[in-house]
Parts: sequence; C-alpha cells; structure tokens
Amino acid sequence: MANLRFKAVDQAQSRITPEVTAPSVKVSDYYGCNVFGMDAMRQHLSAEAFKKVSYAIKTGSKIDEDLADVVASAMKTWAMSKGVTHYTHWFQPLTGSTAEKHDAFFDVQSDGSVLEKFKGSALVQQEPDASSFPNGGIRSTFEARGYTAWDPTSPAFIVDQTLCIPTVFVSYTGEALDYKAPLLKALAAVDKAAVDVCQYFDRDVTRVVATLGPEQEYFLVDRALYMNRPDLIMTGRTVFGHSPAKGQQLEDHYFGTIPQRVEAYMRDFEIECYKLGIPVRTRHNEVAPGQFECAPTFEEVNLAVDHNLLVMDIMDKVADKHNFKVLFHEKPFAGINGSGKHNNWSLGTNTGVNLLGPSSRPKENLRFLTFFVNVVKAVYDYSDLLRASIGSSGNEHRLGANEAPPAIVSIFIGSQMASVLDELDKKGNVKLDKGENMYMKLGIDKIPPILLDNTDRNRTSPFAFTGNKFEFRAVGGSANCANAMTVLNTIMAETLIQFKKEVDALITKGEKKEVAIVNVLRKYIKASKTILFEGNGYSDEWKKEAEKRGLKNVASTPEALDFYVEKKAIQVFEKNNVMNEREIHARHEIMLENYIKKIQIESRVMGDLVLNHIVPTAVKYQNVLVGNVQGLKSVGIKGKYTENTVATIEKIAEYVDGLLADVEEMTEARKKANNTEDVRERAILYNKEVKGFFDKIRYAVDKLELLVDDEDWPLVKYRELLLIK
Repeated sequence: MANLRFKAVDQAQSRITPEVTAPSVKVSDYYGCNVFGMDAMRQHLSAEAFKKVSYAIKTGSKIDEDLADVVASAMKTWAMSKGVTHYTHWFQPLTGSTAEKHDAFFDVQSDGSVLEKFKGSALVQQEPDASSFPNGGIRSTFEARGYTAWDPTSPAFIVDQTLCIPTVFVSYTGEALDYKAPLLKALAAVDKAAVDVCQYFDRDVTRVVATLGPEQEYFLVDRALYMNRPDLIMTGRTVFGHSPAKGQQLEDHYFGTIPQRVEAYMRDFEIECYKLGIPVRTRHNEVAPGQFECAPTFEEVNLAVDHNLLVMDIMDKVADKHNFKVLFHEKPFAGINGSGKHNNWSLGTNTGVNLLGPSSRPKENLRFLTFFVNVVKAVYDYSDLLRASIGSSGNEHRLGANEAPPAIVSIFIGSQMASVLDELDKKGNVKLDKGENMYMKLGIDKIPPILLDNTDRNRTSPFAFTGNKFEFRAVGGSANCANAMTVLNTIMAETLIQFKKEVDALITKGEKKEVAIVNVLRKYIKASKTILFEGNGYSDEWKKEAEKRGLKNVASTPEALDFYVEKKAIQVFEKNNVMNEREIHARHEIMLENYIKKIQIESRVMGDLVLNHIVPTAVKYQNVLVGNVQGLKSVGIKGKYTENTVATIEKIAEYVDGLLADVEEMTEARKKANNTEDVRERAILYNKEVKGFFDKIRYAVDKLELLVDDEDWPLVKYRELLLIK
C-alpha cells in the first residue's frame, strides 16, 4: 500500500484552480445585497417606521413591541424574496466561536395548514437551550435557560438561505454569557466619557464612536495535506514537524506575487464578504510561506467584531470549495511566524473628527494630545488587564516567539511623538524644527508643535501608535477581538472620567481651561512614561530593562488570566457597568477551563501520534537497517558505512526509548492535573507539567523525521504543507 502522505501530495499537486466570477465588475452593484441595512429598511419600512428605527439605532434607545413587529414583518418579506426559509439568532457564546439555532418561517395552524410568520417577539428575543455553553458556574444545568436578545445596531444578514439576527446572549438572571453584551456596555461607557471630555473643545460633539479595523492573518494548506495531519485536524496546529531547508529566511514571500490558486480563493471569499457589507479591501502575502492577510476598512467596533467573525466563517466555507483549509491558529507551524489579528483602534466624533488624528489647528491639536495621552495613561494603568485580554493557549505559543509582540505590554509612539511628550513634560514651551514630515503648531504656550508621522516603525511593539490610530498587535489570530476591545474601551472610559475630574478640579480653583488640561496631561505623561518603549521588543535586553521599569513579563496564560480577577480589574468593570464581579469570575473560570482542554487535547494528540504513528514507523525502519547491517556483515563487509548505519540504529533506539518514557510521564502528569479540583491550580499544572513535555517530545520526533527514510515517514512534512500552493 502506497504511503498515504504521497497520495495526499499527489492530490495537492494536481489541483485545478476554479473559475471565480463576481456578480458584477462593480462591487457597488452588489455590496451589502444580503444585509438588511439602511437601504433595505428604507425600501421595506414606512417612512415613519424607518425614522424610528434609525433613531433607535443611532441613540441606542429601546425599540417597542409594535415597532419590532413592523421590523420583523419587513425583515421576513425581504429575506423570503431572496429565497430564505429559516431565521436564527446569531450570537457569540464564550466558546470562542459563533452559535445559531435555525427556525422555519412558518407556524402550523389549527387546521394543519402552515402560514409564513415572523413576529416581533421572535425577532427581539429567543430562549435557546443553553445548558452546554460555558457559564463559569453562573447557571446550573437544570436552570439552563439563556436568552438571546436582538442587537439592532448590527444589521441582520443572510448566510446559506438563513436570516441571521445578531444578538446578545444572557442568563435567566441577566448575566452576560457572551462577548457582545460586555462589549456594547464598554462602548457605551467610552462614548459618554469621551463626549464629556470633547465638550472642552467642541459643544457640537454629542457622540463618540470607537472604531476598529482588524487585520486578519491566516495560513492556507491544501485540504488533502491537512487531512494527513491528525494534529492539524484536532488542534489547529502541527505538534511535530522539522523545519524545512527553506522557510522564511529569504523573506521572498512577504508582499510577493500571490499564487494563482490562492488569489482565486481570495477573490471568492471577498465577493461573499461584499454581499454581506464587509469592507475587506486589502489582501497580500504575509511573512511566512503559506501565510496571508486580509484587512477591512475601519468600522464601528461592535459591527467590526461581528464582521470579523463572519469573515473567518466565510473564509472557512470558501476554503472547502477551493480544496484548501484555512488555519487561524496563532502558531500552526514552529520556526516561522504565527498569526495575529492586529486591532487598529481609534475614536471618532459625530462631527466627523478622528480624536487620535493631529491637526493644523491649535485647539484641535490640544484635543488630539488630550486623547493621545489618555490612551497612554490607560494602557499604563491597566497593562495587566490588557495582557489578560489576549491570553489563550494558542497565543501562548506565539507571544514573544521572535516574530510577535512580547508578553510585556509596552507602547510604541514613534520618536517624534516621544520627543513631543518628553519636551512637554520637561519644559512646556518648546519649538521643534520642521523636518521631512509636516508639523502643526498648537499656538498654546504650554504645548510644543506636534509632528505627524503616520508610519509604524516598530513591529515588535504590542501596542503601537500609527499616525491616527493605535494598533493593538498582540491579539491572537483565532481570537474574538471583542475581548480585547471590551477591555481597551473600558479602561479608556475610566481614564477619561478621571481626567475630567482632575481638570474640572483645577478649573474650579481658578486655572484657565487650557492650562488645566495641559497641567493634567503633564502629570499623566510623568506617571506613565515607563510604558513607552521605542526599541526592539524581542531582545533580551528589553526584558531586563522592562523588569527595572516594573513592567511585568507574564508568559504563562493561567497566570496572566489572574489579572482579570484582581480588585483593580473588578472595580473598573463594575464602575463602568461593563461586568459585575460574578460575571468576571465566571469568565476567568471559563478561560482557564478552555486553556486546560486545549492543552489536554494537544497532549493526547501527541501521545497518539507518537505511539501509533511515529514509533512504529521508526522501529520498522530500524529493523530494515538492522537487516542491512546483518547482511553486510554476513558477507564480510565492514567500514564507515556500516559504522554509520549502526550509529543511526542506536540513535533511533535512543529517541524511541526517550519518547516512550516521556509520553508515559506526560500521561501521568495529565492524570495528576485532572485529579486537581481547583481550576486555576489545574491550569497551572497543565501549563508547567503537561505542556512541559511538549518541546522535549517534539525534539525527538523531529530528529526521527530526519533519520527515517522519507518514503516511510507517515506525516506530511513542513516543506509539503508550506510550499505546495
């Protein structure tokens, strides 16, 4: 029987690129055609109903039962005109993926006939069986009721002939069981706090919207090759695999010509995104072979999060059509770059102003500097909480792995902005020479000119200012970025609230408003300057320097997640009405359980592969070598070849013996951890004891891959997974 690996390779190499045809050459002809957005509502609702719904969406006010019935009827009519037969409440439980339960658009009448119906009550709320979703002890199994409630700020959409209605997911007693509910509350908090501060500069500002543009990195591998790797199927990453001779060291993949088959896939999933109103605009090769990236235009954070989850789902479905598998895992391959989801975040006003964009007008630049410094202060004060927000088993493999932001939270602001803050801190009245970049004079004695530099010059930073936004680069590729955005917007709201209190106090004492603002900003700069770092975040020197500055380097996910339940974190969530203590502790427990289960699965997969694939193959090949040596000796042949073959036999025996012992010890460590009742202690045992065997076992397997005949090796190799397009 031929090696299944070679069958998979042959299948991958014989792929034919499918034709991809868009509905129209002009994206505008079909953009958002599967979304019940403003255009669709305007067509299917009366003018009065449309006005009420629009107002409710813009202001976040409640939609009453009568209006909900009208919207539901219009939504049903629109959806059925497109061939839709079912609807679902689409929500984001704490599993990390999305969830849905489909119901048909009809009711059975008393005479047995059916009638198409969709009431406002079904639109606004449903009660799915929630017993199997993670709840962190909030609900007992016999109290399984959970409610999904319509989020009108994120429009309904059609996928696979099903009307999907974005919703929050809460328990019977009202606690959030999802990612969306806390995010919406955090966005409301930052809106109010930012508006209050904006009133210092512009009385016309009545709303501030947090915006997000999440860049999505991913790998593509051929489906046949993927199916030959049980570790990829079960864990999303390769637990074994020796580095190929050519990886990313030539840096020839980054921004290179996109392979034809990959480009067809990209066009296909982009078309599906456009139909759903998702503004995916950028596509390119990433650094690692087989790695790519797509990025959208900025949107309101809640909508951007929904769209990112949809993008991942669409990419996965379209990949099947092209005989690809798309990998979002943060570190699917050792020795090359992993995948992040860079969260580009900013704040914009209802008057059309980007609060993190410098301007040529003095008053506007004081506003810019106000929000800029408050971001720095927020990250400084709550760096631990930000670190916790990106904690996961996948990101643990990636953070600090010499291609991703380190586990130390720091901020890169660029040399020009660093100089501005430094001069403002020290002197107050400073002029900077005009260089290659333009500068804007503030016209206020206490504030120096600000140079606009919209380039990111430090890709090793986990949190970087990039000209008119901040980029939270440390978010993992598979993550729901609602988690990080909930934390970032909450801490920003809290910092702005404190800032306004301090400024108002100085104004009450008789200081002019501008002087009071500058004095508080200078205080914040002094307090938070240790979080600023312009150098190489990958270096060992930075780790030492960060320790001197008092910045934490928490590489372990279970330990990083502890920051969620510290008193300071609980207070900031509760004070801003984002989450209560019970919800926070529940999430902490869920994240620990999720970590445990993923490491447990990886451990089991490693054990299975070693015992049922690697060792039998190695022993079989070893027996061939033994027979070869015996044959040579029987005819009196000796020499270097025979000696080297014997050495290889001994090496194989050494690795096999070590693997059998290590897998047995790892299994015992897993049993010990499983018998530990406390979830945090169990997670730490999985991290330190069980996961502690991973590198050792991998080393031996990867060495065997080099020793065993290529014809016999059972697993698709890295060179095949990464380089076959």
